[in-house]
Amino acid sequence: MEKATIYQEIQKAKSENRKLLAILLDPDKVVLDTITDLVYKINQSPATHVFIGGSFVESTILDDLIVRIKQDCTLPIVLFPGHPSQISNHADGILFLSLLSGRNPDYLIEHQVKAAPILKRTNLEILSTGYILIESGSETAVERVSKTTPLDRDNLDLALATAQAGEMLGNKLIYLEAGSGAKQAVSLEMIEYVARNIDIPLIVGGGIVDLKGIQNAYQSGADLVVIGTAFEKDAHFFNSQIKI
Repeated sequence: MEKATIYQEIQKAKSENRKLLAILLDPDKVVLDTITDLVYKINQSPATHVFIGGSFVESTILDDLIVRIKQDCTLPIVLFPGHPSQISNHADGILFLSLLSGRNPDYLIEHQVKAAPILKRTNLEILSTGYILIESGSETAVERVSKTTPLDRDNLDLALATAQAGEMLGNKLIYLEAGSGAKQAVSLEMIEYVARNIDIPLIVGGGIVDLKGIQNAYQSGADLVVIGTAFEKDAHFFNSQIKI
């Protein structure tokens, strides 16, 4: 039997109401000499996926980082790129992001055009993702780099219409993002409103700082939650296990 794709597994989990968790690693913040200990902690966590990427990524360790992680970790490794330069064929898949909340053509289509020929030469699974940045109380790296304004966190109708437009355009995933180090996570009301009115899986990330925040996002309808900064600051974040 042919192995299920990453997306098929996400769809299956959604249909079974089985919640997923991704740990986001920024190559600029990872020290290769400590990767063995980091991977051990990922393996001990409830994580189902590893996302790798960032808004800047100035380091050149992307390939080495993925190879080292794969030596001791069997979780799917998915690129979460902020630029076409952040592509590695050593990963398993890539979130092919279009920043639907902004109107900067570079992040709506230009970077995707530049990335397409590169991706055609890889074996990466392409996960078309509508990426929606939500206002979080402070300027995030995504906002600075993309030079776009996030959606008002209280405008649920606009967030939903944006997500539905992404779904109608053929996106396989919708990603509601408060941004790295956000002061406020995406509101539970927005997660619930969007999740209830789209049919494709919903990813939520940014500003989730504790296990209760993860559980609340799940209960509101998130299919996959992303933890980045909280895990970076405390690799023992998941010592108190949660059911996912």
